[in-house]
Amino acid sequence: MSAVPATQYSIVLKVSLDNVPGVLGRLTTAIGEAGGNIYAVDSFVAKAATVDREIVVNCTDVAHQQQIADVVAATDGITLHDWWDRTFAMHEAGKIEVLPLCPVGDADDLSMAYTPGVARVCMAIAEDETLADEYTIRKNTVAIVSDGSAVLGLGDIGPKGAMPVMEGKALLFKEFGGVEAFPICIDVDSPEEIIETVVRLAPTFGGVNLEDIAAPGAFLIEEELKKRLDIPVFHDDQHGTAVVALAALENALRITGKHMNELSVVVSGVGAAGVAIGKILLGAGVTEMVGVDSKGAVYDGRDGLNKWKQWFAENTNHTGKKGSLSDVMGGADVFIGVSAPGVLSVDDVKSMASDPIVFAMANPDPEIRPEDVEGIVRVMGTGRSDYPNQINNVLAFPGIFRGALDARASDITENMKLAAASAIATSISDEDLSEDFIMPSVFDRTVSQRVAVAVEAAARADGVARN
Repeated sequence: MSAVPATQYSIVLKVSLDNVPGVLGRLTTAIGEAGGNIYAVDSFVAKAATVDREIVVNCTDVAHQQQIADVVAATDGITLHDWWDRTFAMHEAGKIEVLPLCPVGDADDLSMAYTPGVARVCMAIAEDETLADEYTIRKNTVAIVSDGSAVLGLGDIGPKGAMPVMEGKALLFKEFGGVEAFPICIDVDSPEEIIETVVRLAPTFGGVNLEDIAAPGAFLIEEELKKRLDIPVFHDDQHGTAVVALAALENALRITGKHMNELSVVVSGVGAAGVAIGKILLGAGVTEMVGVDSKGAVYDGRDGLNKWKQWFAENTNHTGKKGSLSDVMGGADVFIGVSAPGVLSVDDVKSMASDPIVFAMANPDPEIRPEDVEGIVRVMGTGRSDYPNQINNVLAFPGIFRGALDARASDITENMKLAAASAIATSISDEDLSEDFIMPSVFDRTVSQRVAVAVEAAARADGVARN
């Protein structure tokens, strides 16, 4: 449910209005009094006695949609013919399709695209498999792999339930990076089954984007696939989140004047994203960091740590802090949340060092709402689009894969991720940078281009480029 009327719950009302004064006013008043927000009025058709219109109304949830429709149907002078949910309408028959890149208009075209001409290309690839990266879709195609076990904000909803998210990811790959991507949602019971499935599918793709797979299995899957495949493997929930978090932090430091190696950082949530954020911040120069999970501060020697949390414990919290999130927040310069709604209190933020930086990135509800700490926090960011400074992975993954594919990289290295973060951060000039503008718009197409160039250069510098 949205706290206020929002586009994700918008509906279209197809209505006829009696063509007399006052009817439109009654309609808009009725919608407003019912809590709906009129977003657009489309499709005006006058028919003497009536006027046909399609009206878009933002609602707060599904029940509110029905309430608005009922109110409109009961309004004097209005005939409600139909209404529908715009979000579901957008998803009808899916959000992506496959299109041909070459014509097949005559026998000559057919003889080259298919038999007999295709045999020449097949045999060339059979003799030199690297040619598949030039003469097949591998050159520009990524598999978006998920088992639907950890879909953001929804949990374990299974592979079919995850499909709309993966389709959306494919749409963003194409829109912002020019990368062809296809959802591969698989029905499995273990990380090992995901690994074996992806290894067998790998000849079709130039890269693999792992998505919405529950930790700690996600760590094992990425680790093993990176060993067994010679194409980029990237778990976006880990590394895409880490890249944009670092970019946001770099720009926040430009505002506060603080330096990376002087920071005290608290990370709330030590799952897939939290561990990756810790790793990239350490690589960027942060030396003092504490992670907190549902059981409290993570430290070396704490019972029950899996392999990846143990790595985090050994490389952070060098003073051995223990206790709750509140217990470790005092004096921190930076809070980065990838955990759960409402875990950070106003008093926690007040206990931080001067010019505190708070990135409350839990979705859809952040660890603390910006309005609760207005005037206390120097720089605030969330994962949401309805607040300033949205820290969104779409700024990272299309450009990262674009650069990796252009370099024909065999891997995505830590330096490539650092380069991506820097490219995102420097997309905002000193003149434009402000407390409310530390992250570029997700609709700024130049960002993914900058990221791609930086990632390709880093791939060459690290010796993983094969182009």
